[in-house]
Amino acid sequence: MSHLNLDQAQIDRARDSARRIARQVFDDMSGFTTTTVERATLRLMGVDGVDEVGVPLPNRVVHHLQERNLLQHGAATVLAGAMQQHDLTAQQVAEAVSSGNLTLTRPADEATARAAAQAHARTLCAHIAAQRAQRAEKIASCGEAPTPWLYLIVATGNIYEDVVQARAAAEQGADIIAVIRSTGQSLLDYVPYGATTEGFGGTYATQENFKLMRAALDEVGVKVGRYIRLTNYCSGLCMPEIAAMGAIERLDMMLNDSMYGIIFRDINMKRTFIDQFFSRMVNAYAGIIINTGEDNYLTTADAFDAAHTVLASQLINEQFAELSGLKPEQMGLGHAFEIHPELENGFLWELAHAQLVRQVFPDACLKYMPPTKHMTGNIFKGHVQDALFNIVSTVTQQNIHLAGMMTEAIHTPFIQDRFLAIQNAKYVFGTMKDLHSEIEFKRGGKIEQRAQTVLAETEAMLAEIESISLPGAIGKGMFAEISRTPTGGKGLDGVIAKAPDYYNPFPELMLPTQGADHA
Repeated sequence: MSHLNLDQAQIDRARDSARRIARQVFDDMSGFTTTTVERATLRLMGVDGVDEVGVPLPNRVVHHLQERNLLQHGAATVLAGAMQQHDLTAQQVAEAVSSGNLTLTRPADEATARAAAQAHARTLCAHIAAQRAQRAEKIASCGEAPTPWLYLIVATGNIYEDVVQARAAAEQGADIIAVIRSTGQSLLDYVPYGATTEGFGGTYATQENFKLMRAALDEVGVKVGRYIRLTNYCSGLCMPEIAAMGAIERLDMMLNDSMYGIIFRDINMKRTFIDQFFSRMVNAYAGIIINTGEDNYLTTADAFDAAHTVLASQLINEQFAELSGLKPEQMGLGHAFEIHPELENGFLWELAHAQLVRQVFPDACLKYMPPTKHMTGNIFKGHVQDALFNIVSTVTQQNIHLAGMMTEAIHTPFIQDRFLAIQNAKYVFGTMKDLHSEIEFKRGGKIEQRAQTVLAETEAMLAEIESISLPGAIGKGMFAEISRTPTGGKGLDGVIAKAPDYYNPFPELMLPTQGADHA
């Protein structure tokens, strides 16, 4: 397909603004850690399980450290010091703290404790690297589907039923299975434990659930002759912990946005910005593709009028991702087919928006979301809306394609709904396979002019954000028409200023070229 005629200098200016915006936030947040970053660190060093009343041991240890004003130094060195002093494993230290049989203190020899912490961290990093290598081996042996990859959601609340439905979806043609989380899990300041059979609007994200679904998809992948990717959600108050669990269990994708929690879940800005960096760093090291949430802006704001806010957010998300070590092919930058179906030439504007995003991010693993806001329950019209969405996706060469459901706005999809959605997408993808290389955009036409307008509005928006800061822009409601403040939201009490001697071994191991900057 011929490209839209876009001003590359304008794209570069917008990207430079986004880079400075992200860097300012990163620098402002670099002096802080959070309770969930420290809990993730403990998990990565081998702490797992729950106490007798179901409280996760990482939570018990971090609370213990907070009470003794030790968390500011970093949980890793305190844990490693206790392991050395008492000749215990990380798990044994956590269990002893939880039972009240051990009180943690600063290590007598800080340098030795740091070295021990790093050694334990290296062991886990080796496991994650092995999981990444195993993914590559399985893709090489099973093969993988061409893009756009068909992304299907499973959400029964019962992980064992999810496994049945995920297998069925893969056999019907799904390439990615997302196990959507139980409603409200993003607001829990702990991660549930074990296999779960009850959820509300979804299934709890737990490490055991990850393990069960990973094994099932590996098995069905061999049967269908292609690697089936597994997705979960590391947004909310436990972003780093869920990222760590996903890395350990070889998940392939994670929903991971730098601003979604602030805007849509009213989670504190500082908490979210700190947590998103650590979680993305873990995802980067594990070879996990992140998915961002710009599609959500268009469910509250108008998709035509707010198109530039999507591109501005994508550019900011890209820069945060780069700071965390993510490669372009790991950036599933999100957008959506959400223009009102009654808007004249709406299909042209959707095509313009999707092609604009494709050209601004030529190497990114773009994620394209289906119509939801304007699905009325008319399943016949809904099926047509989804078909038009499928056309835009294949013509503009999107990478991750979340299959639209004709029963959107009625109920959680049944297996037969997924079957029809997959058939719709596969028909369009097949019959229009090479259309993108056979057509050209009219120079100066409506589609090109629309893309140029959105790009110009994006550049102007980013310049304004740079002048007032990202927190200031969020405070003004510039994204999704929702306003949040730096001191508002949930989780601020979990933000801790780092002591001068704060240490965490994972940044220097997972970001070797930037370790000194991020430790």
